[in-house]
Amino acid sequence: MKKIILLSISLLSTCAIYAQQQFGAVNGPTTVITASKFQVTKPFNTLFSQNQIKKMDFKEVKEMPDRKHRIAQKFLFTTADGMQYGNDPTSIQRTMGPRQAKAVLAYWEGLNGGSSPQDPTGAAGLTNYVQAVNATPFAVYDKTGTGTPTFTGSVGTVTGSTLNSGDPIVMYDKFADRWFVAQLDLFVSFAVAVSATNDPSGAWYAYKFSLPGYAMPDYLKFSVWENGYYMTSNNGNGTVLCFERDAMLAGTPGARMISTSFTSPTNAGFGFWLPLPGDADGVLPPAGQPCPLFSYTDNAWGTGIIDGVNIWSMAVTWGTTPSATITLDATIPTAAFDASYESNWNDITQPGTQMLDGLGGVCMYRAQWNSFIGTNRVVLNWAVKINSSQRSIKWVELRQDQSTNVWSLYQEGTYAPDSANRWCGSIAMDCNGDIALCYAKTSATIPVSLAYTGRLPGDPLGTMSLTETVVFAGNGSITGSNRFGDYSQTSIDPSDGSTFWHTGMYCNNGSKTGIYSFQIAPCNNGLEHHADDPELSVYLSGNHINVNAFKLPSNDQHVVQLYDITGKLVYFNTIVPTARSFETTIDVTGVIPGIYIVRIGTQDFQRVAKIAIP
Repeated sequence: MKKIILLSISLLSTCAIYAQQQFGAVNGPTTVITASKFQVTKPFNTLFSQNQIKKMDFKEVKEMPDRKHRIAQKFLFTTADGMQYGNDPTSIQRTMGPRQAKAVLAYWEGLNGGSSPQDPTGAAGLTNYVQAVNATPFAVYDKTGTGTPTFTGSVGTVTGSTLNSGDPIVMYDKFADRWFVAQLDLFVSFAVAVSATNDPSGAWYAYKFSLPGYAMPDYLKFSVWENGYYMTSNNGNGTVLCFERDAMLAGTPGARMISTSFTSPTNAGFGFWLPLPGDADGVLPPAGQPCPLFSYTDNAWGTGIIDGVNIWSMAVTWGTTPSATITLDATIPTAAFDASYESNWNDITQPGTQMLDGLGGVCMYRAQWNSFIGTNRVVLNWAVKINSSQRSIKWVELRQDQSTNVWSLYQEGTYAPDSANRWCGSIAMDCNGDIALCYAKTSATIPVSLAYTGRLPGDPLGTMSLTETVVFAGNGSITGSNRFGDYSQTSIDPSDGSTFWHTGMYCNNGSKTGIYSFQIAPCNNGLEHHADDPELSVYLSGNHINVNAFKLPSNDQHVVQLYDITGKLVYFNTIVPTARSFETTIDVTGVIPGIYIVRIGTQDFQRVAKIAIP
């Protein structure tokens, strides 16, 4: 069944939110496609040694053909036309934060592929870290190990495709304790796979989906949501896809994909562009909650456009007759920024003469979505032009009031503490509200390196308070092509909710990738880590879950919630602590066996714990 979906525009004047005609009506049909191929794969373990991985330099590096699909955006206005097309100087952080970061927990050199750029992607599970790179090595690591992979192969052996056409994405679906891997399949279809168990080196349910009748997608970006795996791409017509998550987790051969589209920006010669789908961390969104989509909007694109963030929502229902609609929920103004870039993508100066791609035009992966008590929170980052010789990163934190569904800008900043270039960022928030920003760094005298900064919830808004930590110091120059990174990826360790894992591209006498993990000191109302940090313990006793909370930040009323693995709220109560502690029980008589999530907290604080009910 095909139908035209009209995009409704919501004008929320109370938040000074503006709708824009350039992002108005949905322009394409809703299409449902059943997987054209299904198989259960058992990847072959080639098990390269770490030494062999380091030697994978691929002297004849092949540049990926996706560049021909990336037409540079045209900027109708520049700073020569007015200061409003540049960066608001009051939003730029010009100095390093004063806090000293904790020591890096783990780091090792990652995979190296045979294509440029590397497109490094990876995620942490309960015991493993999984990484893939372009065209298309794939490796499984023990998180507590030394960086020697326990399993190596290719994305194609996982997805059942021998083509390995690139643009891989790795995700860990913590709510189902499964792994997800996807890549292009000769640029005419998608190869998508979900692990049959929580073992990424075991069997996989592998699917192939044909393209829904539009130009070759490029720059695939995926997310985990309660009713699907959502995908956006640079495809020329604003098409968004949703894959049937429940069916894929069950290994159903007839799993489906649904797509619909909306109008992308339409200034003169508009090019490379896509929104990012909200990627759930922490608690899974409630059943029926639409998946948000995010993209920045730049006033230099044309008359009537503002500097800000566009937020859409995509509502999908499955059943006998699946449906999908996209709605523009808000356009939220931000401080002025300059997201322009050089039309041949020669933006970044490194040692030597080869310029590098500054990755302009899109928000960088992921659009991490977190549910806190009272608000849903999303952090985003994208590249901005500081001056003719420097690019750096603008970041924002958005919050959605859970009682009204209204989005607002909570804080924003541009991180440029010195004259170096910082780009190819990936930003994430842990279960305490700490934010980490990971990125590549270079200049005419600094080889491309991997570094990070961060902040605690109580720090001054718009600032990264942690002094920058360089994890992989670069060496030499990247030559032969200006292609760089395309993306990097920061994920949250599901075993504790507060360890950040990052993979990105850097230079060590040529293109390399790195993997590292770290924590930002757990906070207590913005204070440094100390012995008085809050604690939450949960355990099952008969038909009751015992919930014990100690050393809480305050004696304010706390919420106690129990969610099932699908995000459905099973139990809700409030309790007032005594001496910053409380003990309570949750009756689970008659509750369906499975994995459940206990959450306690206030609007400014929360703790989350997972428990199995047999």
